[in-house]
Amino acid sequence: MRASLRALLLGACLTAMTAGGAVAAQPAPAIAGRAPVVAETRHVGTFNGQKVAYKAIVAETILTDAAGAPTGSLVTTSYIREGGKDAGRPVLFLFNGGPGASTTPLHFGAFGPKKRTDDGPDQRMVDNPDSILDAADLVFIDPIGTGYSRPFPGVDGKLFWSRDGDAASVKTVMSQWLKANGREASPRYMLGQSYGTTRAALVADIGADLKLDGILLFALVGYPPGREMPYVTTLPTFATTAWYHRKVDRAGRSVQQVHDEAVEFARTQYVTALIKGASLPAAEKRQVAEKMAEMIGLPADFILAKDLRLSREDFMFNLLKDQGLRTGQLDGRATARLDAPAKRPPYDDPGMGFAEPRPPGPKPTGMLPVAAGKPALESYFKDTLKFRTAETYNSLNLDVNSAWDHQGMTDVNGLLGKAMQASPKLRLFWAAGYFDVTTPPYGARYALDQAGVPGERLTAAYFDGGHSVFTDPGNHAALSAAVRKFVAP
Repeated sequence: MRASLRALLLGACLTAMTAGGAVAAQPAPAIAGRAPVVAETRHVGTFNGQKVAYKAIVAETILTDAAGAPTGSLVTTSYIREGGKDAGRPVLFLFNGGPGASTTPLHFGAFGPKKRTDDGPDQRMVDNPDSILDAADLVFIDPIGTGYSRPFPGVDGKLFWSRDGDAASVKTVMSQWLKANGREASPRYMLGQSYGTTRAALVADIGADLKLDGILLFALVGYPPGREMPYVTTLPTFATTAWYHRKVDRAGRSVQQVHDEAVEFARTQYVTALIKGASLPAAEKRQVAEKMAEMIGLPADFILAKDLRLSREDFMFNLLKDQGLRTGQLDGRATARLDAPAKRPPYDDPGMGFAEPRPPGPKPTGMLPVAAGKPALESYFKDTLKFRTAETYNSLNLDVNSAWDHQGMTDVNGLLGKAMQASPKLRLFWAAGYFDVTTPPYGARYALDQAGVPGERLTAAYFDGGHSVFTDPGNHAALSAAVRKFVAP
């Protein structure tokens, strides 16, 4: 189970990095002596109904080891509003997960001033009216091995491809950006999605000097321990997915009502039955199985055969088996044929990139022509933002994902509670999709509760969506409004 989850979650000082793993080799003299590549352009856009003049800065940060030798180039893309008072304006640092995923989904699917639409040769960059650039300056971080960020020749990438090494490099870049841009007095926030939530917790632990005002977590990764909680925390998402596919009686209930009812059952009758184990009377066990069947659309006998403990695979490959289909994991609403040709994970998951159809209305305007032979992102960075590099933008690097050292795959969410206890001003925002089977909403809430996150400093936002709630056009405005409100001074 955890192996498949690792594949799907593709979704400080460098002294610590060197001590934690590979030792950097001396890079070529030409690299060691060159200045970071920086490109700055100016633009105007309309966001949240406001016309905003802004500058875009694509810049390398040269990372070094403990001896000061360059180890890699980490590229950030910053959007900074012009004409305002910087000191009081929030700065939001954003990164995705994977590991091995660039910031593309958040950058060009949610909050950047431009978003990518369509696929293949028809893809274009279009205006994003739901960007939050009206409310905060944005810094998108592509960790080493993603985007244009690379380890230098002769440097072992494993220096960066571990939990600790990755967090140290990202924290270093955040610190240097604040200092270089004179923003050390600005309110500052950090947003991570999927594995990026793990990175956020690790950065919070080593980044007390960042003095963060808030952390935003999308599709929070949690690993509930024990023989009961891994099953208890997935049950509500099984229920919402069955509701969506009409495998249970909806009875006029909304997806939120279905989820809330399932959470109540899971944390009371269901967890009690699992704790009783072999001492649970047969009649009571049958009663629990039948109640589960009503909620998640699988036969009671099948549930009993699984001893009331259903894995994600049990659910995904059996809910729609009578139709010859399986559900998605990143998004339970998606389907694929059970006999479909095998694909390399994570591309075998029909939930990858799934979204409900766009609501009726005019198509996005502001089409940018794509230079001949270039994908939309490549054209945007090199032709529009004028960033000069011989590298090709890498949106998803599965080699990095395969090489990653998860250092035990332990739940690090306790570090969030620790950081909040150390900083009374630190607040948390958490967004979840009701159909996310990979990182179920109740699993995330359970993790936050057990991490010691103060409830009065937690803002929770649920959406009709999967792992990446912003892939659904209908969620764009509501998600942006919620984030805008959270980071408002």
